[in-house]
Amino acid sequence: MRAHYLGHVVFYVKDLKRSLGFYRDLLGFKAVGRIFNGTAAALTSGRTHHELLLIQVGDAPGPPPGPRRGLYHIGIKIGDSLDELRAAKKELERAGIAIDGMSDHTVSQSLYVHDPDGNEVELYVDADETIWKNNPEAVVSPIKPLRL
Repeated sequence: MRAHYLGHVVFYVKDLKRSLGFYRDLLGFKAVGRIFNGTAAALTSGRTHHELLLIQVGDAPGPPPGPRRGLYHIGIKIGDSLDELRAAKKELERAGIAIDGMSDHTVSQSLYVHDPDGNEVELYVDADETIWKNNPEAVVSPIKPLRL
């Protein structure tokens, strides 16, 4: 058996409308349908049938801050260049989304934000793929600060 790629992520969210505002309206995922009497929405970037499923659970307890077991963050590729990452940064700032970190991972460059339910989301662009194809260990290079 060999994994081909991560297929999808499912989040329990407090308010589906608010989460759709973040993932659909701000990040550009396309809603493909609703299930569970409209309390859940499937979204796609167009790569496959769905990459994200949001299920509204209301006031159920959310994730505690800080390190914990379970999901740390999801990574969403948003382009292929630092110019696209700069444009995303400006768009996030205009939308009032706090940028919690910016990192240069050698193989990719990233912005870190939180969705409306406190889940960490990494928005990234890949560096030239020859970097990691020629040196697979580049993926574990020391993380450097990113200045945009």
